[in-house]
Amino acid sequence: MTSSAIRVLLADDQALLRSAFRVLVDSEPDMEVVGEASDGAEAVRLTRSERPDVVLMDIRMPGTDGLAATREISADPDLGHVHVVMLTTFEVDEYVVQSLRAGACGFLGKGAEPDELLGAVRIAAAGEALLSPVATKGLIAKFLAQGDGYEEGERPTDGSGERLAALTGREREVLVQVAGGHSNDEIAERLAVSPLTVKTHVNRAMAKLGARDRAQLVVIAYESGLVRPRVE
Repeated sequence: MTSSAIRVLLADDQALLRSAFRVLVDSEPDMEVVGEASDGAEAVRLTRSERPDVVLMDIRMPGTDGLAATREISADPDLGHVHVVMLTTFEVDEYVVQSLRAGACGFLGKGAEPDELLGAVRIAAAGEALLSPVATKGLIAKFLAQGDGYEEGERPTDGSGERLAALTGREREVLVQVAGGHSNDEIAERLAVSPLTVKTHVNRAMAKLGARDRAQLVVIAYESGLVRPRVE
């Protein structure tokens, strides 16, 4: 195990699933499991004590669920380096949208292949968003752009649309591509610029919009109306 190994916390109420994830993660030379939690409250406590880089968080758990735990972790300034990946049974889960608003960097289906899960850990640790194009254009578009998926009193009142005025034309173009679930390399190819240029635009957009990560950029893009769902 290298000293720079990705530190992973597992949060799921199913012990058998946690064990399977632990074996898989610990088999990789560049990552290690630093703790296991069976509910959200324990996940928050272990996140604060173990300081993982990535938390694999089940949405549905008894007591404090993954959604509430993610909100608490994301709201703690001392845990700004922690990236939460929500684990869902189905990709079309309305809680996914609430998870993104709560601060998760993305989500992964529990039926994912081992290589997908390991790849998700590495992507999250690198600060990227785990938002597939199909999920972004389908689920996120449906719940955000059509105004669904909000709990009572949760609808945003921060003037998301007005905040976009701070972006340059190119930053808005890049934001649209990010909201489509595209990687920096894909965006660079689409806009005929270098990946480094795309990364610069993404970072500037995040700073101007106060976004924690790329997933939050997607939320802002849909809530502001910059990107709308297409009826197919």
